[in-house]
Amino acid sequence: MNVSILPDIAIVFLLMFGRLGSMMMLMPAIGETNIPARIRLVFAVLVTMLVYPVASGLYPAGLAATPARLGFLLAAEIGVGLFIGMATRLVMAAAQVAGTTIANQLGLGFAMAVDPTQGQQGVIFGNFLALAAVTLVFTLDLHHLAVAGLTGSFGLFRPGDLMPVGDFAEAAVKLTADTFRIGVQISAPFLAFGLVFNLGLGLLSKLMPQLQIFFIATPLNIGAGLALFALVFGPIMLWYMEHVRDGLGRFVEPVR
Repeated sequence: MNVSILPDIAIVFLLMFGRLGSMMMLMPAIGETNIPARIRLVFAVLVTMLVYPVASGLYPAGLAATPARLGFLLAAEIGVGLFIGMATRLVMAAAQVAGTTIANQLGLGFAMAVDPTQGQQGVIFGNFLALAAVTLVFTLDLHHLAVAGLTGSFGLFRPGDLMPVGDFAEAAVKLTADTFRIGVQISAPFLAFGLVFNLGLGLLSKLMPQLQIFFIATPLNIGAGLALFALVFGPIMLWYMEHVRDGLGRFVEPVR
């Protein structure tokens, strides 16, 4: 049995694991803080074993004889994986932005709870929308796009090429802007409701100065806001899933 090719196989596997493992540590649902890092790394190893026959031919030969080039390639692979993982997380972060905006508009910004997707305190509306978004991703089979993006990243960012740092920075700025834009668009009905509601309260306070507006407005604002949330939750989440689909589809590139 010829074992001379085993070092090259091991090195290519290590490079692929560096890229896919970095993605797994940051991707939504799979890379959440409440999932132990050991489980995420084991899952990354299994995915690497599945992707290896498809993408191993893209790596240059003779890497075992050039340690300096090997270190450069490993750093580039980890960088690509971190970028794709963070980009995916930014796509999903729009739900948290929308939930925070809605909670502040309805006067529930003080209602905090532990966000299981982030491992820290977050407003209840944001936590609910973030969990609902992850659930809908799996319900609508959008996680297939995420899996396709794992393989397609090797065609989009070919191993051995220089990292497009400028493109990465530009894409990060655009994704961050899109996250806030989508979050505000999701919460637009509540912003319009708050504008009309507060305008009406202002007129009422001028017409009836002796009326205790605060004690009337707070429960009415919360009750009407919850009713509006129940009414528009389905449409806004389906519209948001289109944004998630487009965001995940950016990294789907056939491997040639």
